[in-house]
Order: sequence, then C-alpha cells, then structure tokens
Amino acid sequence: MLKSVGVLLHGNVAMFEFGVVHEVFGLDRTDDGVPGFDFRVASPDPSVPLPVGNGVSIQVSHSLDECRDVDLVAIPGGKVDGDYPEEILDTVRAVVDNGGRVLTVCSGAFVAGAAGLLDGRRCTTHWRFGEELARQFPKAKVDTDVLFVDDGPITTSAGTAAGIDASLHLVREAWGPGVANRIARRMVVSPHRDGGQRQFVDAPMPACSDEGFGALLSWLLEHLDRDISVDDMAERMHMSGRTFARRFVDEVGVSPRRWLTEQRVLAAKNLLESTDAPVEEVARLVGFTSATLLRHHFAASVGVSPLVYRRRFAKSAAV
Repeated sequence: MLKSVGVLLHGNVAMFEFGVVHEVFGLDRTDDGVPGFDFRVASPDPSVPLPVGNGVSIQVSHSLDECRDVDLVAIPGGKVDGDYPEEILDTVRAVVDNGGRVLTVCSGAFVAGAAGLLDGRRCTTHWRFGEELARQFPKAKVDTDVLFVDDGPITTSAGTAAGIDASLHLVREAWGPGVANRIARRMVVSPHRDGGQRQFVDAPMPACSDEGFGALLSWLLEHLDRDISVDDMAERMHMSGRTFARRFVDEVGVSPRRWLTEQRVLAAKNLLESTDAPVEEVARLVGFTSATLLRHHFAASVGVSPLVYRRRFAKSAAV
C-alpha cells in the first residue's frame, strides 16, 4: 500500500516538477476521502536552502535518512550531467532494496540511471533528453514515444504533465480509481491518460480548439457506440477519404482509425472500472462489434485482458 512518499531534492530544484509530486501526494485532501500521505521532502543537507531560480530558494525539513523506508521515492527533473550526490543514489537504491518504488519526473530519470536502476529496464524521459539518457545508460531501454513507463519498481515519466499522469497512475494502482479521480478533480486534470500515449504530436492542433476537427472529435466521443468508418468521418468533414486521412494525422497525430480505437479502449476501461456490465455489453457500448474484438484491442493497448483489468482496478468510488 502506498502510504509514505519521499521527494529527493538537490542542486537547482525544478520547481514545477517538484510541484507536481507535491500536488498529488503532499496536500491534505482527507476531507474529500483521499488518504493522507506521509509526505517527506529531503535533501543531502536540510540546513542549506536549495535554489529554484530567479532569486527563489526553498528549504526542506527532512534528511535523506528519513526517506530510506518510504513506500515511494520521487525524483523531480534536474541536471543531466551525471553529477549527483552519492547519498542521493544510495537513498534511491535503499528504497528499492526495502521493497519501495521509484518515480522519476522528466530528467529525474538520469538519477535513477546513475543509481543503476534502469539497466535492462524500459524507461522514458522528456523527448529532448532521450538520446542523452540512452547514451549515458546504454543498458536502459529508452522509449520517448510514451508518457510514462512502469518496469518493476521503477516508474519513469516524460515532461511535466506526464509526471501528473504517472503520479495519478500510482495512486490508482494503490488506492483505486475513486481516490485517483478525486485528486484529479481537485487538480482539474484528466484522471487517466495511458502511459502509452504519445508525448507529442507531429503538428499543432489549432482547428481542434475551434470548429472543424475539434467538432468532429467531440461528435465521435459522443457516438462511440456507432459503427463509424473513415469514410463516414470524411463525409462529415466534406472531404475525400484520402484528404481527410492526411489532414487527420496532421491535426491529431495518429490515423483516424487508430484514434477511434484508442478512444474506444479508454471508454471500455472507464466502464470496466465503474460498472458491472458484462464484457459483451461493454464492447457494444463503446462500439466494438464483439467482445472478441474488444479483447484483442484491449490487450494490445493495455497489456492485459478486460477481466484482468477489471479485477485490478474496479473498486468502489467510496474508497
């Protein structure tokens, strides 16, 4: 069970990345049914303020020794030059040795790598640092096409917003979707973005915030249960099928068929978590023509079957 969380700070603190972890685990939301986390912020020397930038500094209240027994240790982004205090690396290793987990945000993955925890593991970081992470730690399996990666006790995440996704993912695993959703609602963020979602798209999406493709995506989400073909989408946009498919990739970053399948899988996940509907009914409600087709796409996207996913995540929202 995830009850205690330590955050390790050193050098110049990446304030936003630290803020992400603090927002999820460090605020008291027990009045909203969220468990209270034992939240500890530590540095090699708590008596020395740590610079944030622009004349701002912060001072922590815990020593590294007080974080060696936590359930989760978080490492916000920071330097990527390999110059990390050995006591930081020792603390991270100790947490893993004691059965705890490690969460890195953005370039915090470099600290996990320096501690030897990425060897042989899949991991990610911000796409700007992917090549450098792979160069410094050639035994790591770096994938910068995703938001976050779980591999054993190590969870690595990409840019700042992906740190929110990874943090909520860990809460979701430990305490169920009800608790994760409450935290997300208070933060006004999406409660669940898949780790396998792309870090970024190939082109900006100005039309999606106005009419055009934005209206189409909204309509598709409202009618996932319908049998919708790419030609149907193209007709709604008054385009030829070929032009529409090309424009869709430019706007959204993936093909229309893949996007629709991903949204159906996501909708299925929500139904599996929040209802007792049979898999056959879930498949119908999200637009898959059969439970077999749902199982195929679900396993390809999530890595487990719908029933396994339900057993793992379907908990009462009253938790």
